[in-house]
Amino acid sequence: MGRQKVLGLVLAGGVGSRLGPLTADRAKSAIPFGGLYRVVDFALSNLVNGGLQHIYVLTQYKSHSLNKHITTTWRLSSLLDNYVTPVPAQQRLGPRWQAGSADALYEALNLIHSDRPDLVMVVGADHVYRMDPRQMIEAHVAWRAGTTVAAIPMPRKEAADFGVVQTTSDGHLIEVFLEKPPHPPGRQGRPDEAWVSMGNYVFDTDVLVEALHKDAEDEGSGHSIGGDIIPRLVRERAAHVYDFLQNTVPGAEPGDAGYWREVGTIDSYFDAHMDLCAVHPLFNLYNRQWPILTHVPPYPPAKFVHDDGNRLGRAIDSVVSNGVIVSGGLVRDSVLAPGVRVDSSSRVNRAVILHYARVSRCAVVENAILDKNVVVQEGATVGVDKDHDRARGLVVSSGGITVVGKGRTVPP
Repeated sequence: MGRQKVLGLVLAGGVGSRLGPLTADRAKSAIPFGGLYRVVDFALSNLVNGGLQHIYVLTQYKSHSLNKHITTTWRLSSLLDNYVTPVPAQQRLGPRWQAGSADALYEALNLIHSDRPDLVMVVGADHVYRMDPRQMIEAHVAWRAGTTVAAIPMPRKEAADFGVVQTTSDGHLIEVFLEKPPHPPGRQGRPDEAWVSMGNYVFDTDVLVEALHKDAEDEGSGHSIGGDIIPRLVRERAAHVYDFLQNTVPGAEPGDAGYWREVGTIDSYFDAHMDLCAVHPLFNLYNRQWPILTHVPPYPPAKFVHDDGNRLGRAIDSVVSNGVIVSGGLVRDSVLAPGVRVDSSSRVNRAVILHYARVSRCAVVENAILDKNVVVQEGATVGVDKDHDRARGLVVSSGGITVVGKGRTVPP
């Protein structure tokens, strides 16, 4: 990698319709995660920790908070010509939105031409994981690939929402790439598993530019990387696959090796938070050798008060951010973002509570997500009775997670 100039492009223009109401007024990749972070911080941390320091973040829908976060948080050294720069949809090709992920890259060709990299690494912005990109780049160069796709094994019954890879006998040249097939094929030797694309790619610059031009000229194309660009390069025998399970991240523990979650739905977003809460979490935020970077506001430390009968401020198997006050309430298996308040005799169980939300006295919140500035009034419940939640206009996911939108007040 030291001999290759690599440009990072982060695709952060997704609508996030399956995450409503969390995406009612923010981009999918701007949603808070893990208390302190935003989802985009995981992709950016991997790139920067891996030595990529020329990075553009391609944004589109409801991008104000995302653009603000990137410009205020991800300020690299301009003295060394390093940058993380948000690029809103430029409409360089006319007054229209991007037609797909490949179209987003096509509209960004001016950035590629300006930077003149040898390789382009394209990553999605809505995944929670750690990955050392240098190892994937080294494999790409060693194979002399036109493009390399990062992939991870997954049960076949769960693979229909992803691009699925099949290889030749060498294990890395892609023979077939199917975008979201209804009946995913199994892996060689493991018929119950499918090899699915993670949405991370390395391209030789010339190969990417040529493929994007051909795709733009194809009136029948959906202008998608997974649906159109990769299958085109597979037909040209230029596409290879990189096994994410072979990626070794400095400081990673055996228990979180190979962890990758796509957080594009309410249930997957919630489940990924629950992965953080165990004594030995499936995803370890405490790796100091490969930190997840973000801006941490100057809030005071978390505080737990009262030890009087039922008024006992406690948080068990939970992630509690700075600025939180648990004042005589009980918190279990939950993630609390900065500034959250949990009042006396209240109970929070299996919940994700975002910035400045308040759970008032004697209230109960369980199996739920509270967006920013939500107030659950005294004696109210959220997530206890799903039919009651729906009757009040709250969103309940297919997995039974109740979501309260930003700024809403929940009465008893």
